[in-house]
Amino acid sequence: MPSTPDPLLERHAEALRLFGRYVHAVSDAQWDAPTPCSEWSVRDLVNHVTAEQLWIPPLVTDGRTVEDIGSTFNGDVLGTDPAAAWDEASAAAHTAFEIPGALERTVRLSYGPALGSAYCSELTADCVVHTWDLARGIGADDRLPDGLVEFSIKEVMPYADGLAASGMYAAALEIPAGANAQTRLLALLGRSG
Repeated sequence: MPSTPDPLLERHAEALRLFGRYVHAVSDAQWDAPTPCSEWSVRDLVNHVTAEQLWIPPLVTDGRTVEDIGSTFNGDVLGTDPAAAWDEASAAAHTAFEIPGALERTVRLSYGPALGSAYCSELTADCVVHTWDLARGIGADDRLPDGLVEFSIKEVMPYADGLAASGMYAAALEIPAGANAQTRLLALLGRSG
């Protein structure tokens, strides 16, 4: 009897596919375009999200620590074919989380130990938000799938107040009355859209 797919792994795969569609849509002339992440161009943004995927196999599969990995994934990880670099990194990341027991494993992150499932959830939400950033950067349709937006709101809400202090996101914006879920998510992470 086939096993039931894990809902978290399905969301993770969906977020990676979505970001990947936009990576493949970037034209040669758009790699230097600005994004809502004020210090990042489109290439910088894609490089950041790709590097995040590269951390997953050594942390989750190999049980290495952030200190073990050090500066391995600093700098440019995209090379001459950013879309291929993304495809390879995202496939390896998802495969690492799919290994039996990976979501129950303790992963040693920069802020301390976390369950693999918590790490996967965090990176899924991060990928969703950065998909919006990338869509904006290349002038594409920036509507995110409802299921991924709802997942990301639930993931971000418990620690939203600390994100701006961490320097990872801009300060939260006031959520307009009657705002839809995507607008609420973006406002929590300092984005207006």
